[in-house]
Amino acid sequence: MDDQIFKAINGLSGRYPLVDKFMIAVSKKSNLLFTIILVFFFLRSLYNKKIIRNIILSISVSFSICSFINFFYYKPRPFVKRRIGILIPSKQTSSFPSRHTLFAFIVSSSIILYKRTIGSILMGLSVLTGISRIWVGHHYPSDIIGSAIISSLTSFIIDKRL
Repeated sequence: MDDQIFKAINGLSGRYPLVDKFMIAVSKKSNLLFTIILVFFFLRSLYNKKIIRNIILSISVSFSICSFINFFYYKPRPFVKRRIGILIPSKQTSSFPSRHTLFAFIVSSSIILYKRTIGSILMGLSVLTGISRIWVGHHYPSDIIGSAIISSLTSFIIDKRL
């Protein structure tokens, strides 16, 4: 099923130049956008040390989990495993989990706990980031879903425990 969904999404790349440019931009620039949003959120939340601590802890724990998974498990990226067209070059590191999507979901799931409207918009942007990573040929859907689960669960658990 992972391959079928990947083929359905990635199979559209290269056919629609405007959509390709948009997906490339989302894939390349979403982390910068999420970083800017995070900095802005930190500046607005300086009075609430708990929010800042929880977000920083969520980032640290999620990326530690990602590194731990990558230490023991290597999943080749789609373009390594098969001949597909990729829209932008990428490293041949492990595909699972997607670090771009991991960061996007950490930020959006952490913010949604405190600001629902902004967090919901960011959650939609996180999903778009994940889809863009499939579109450009860098990740499988399971990489995106795994990243979303790891980061969202980490954010929610840290918020409820601390």
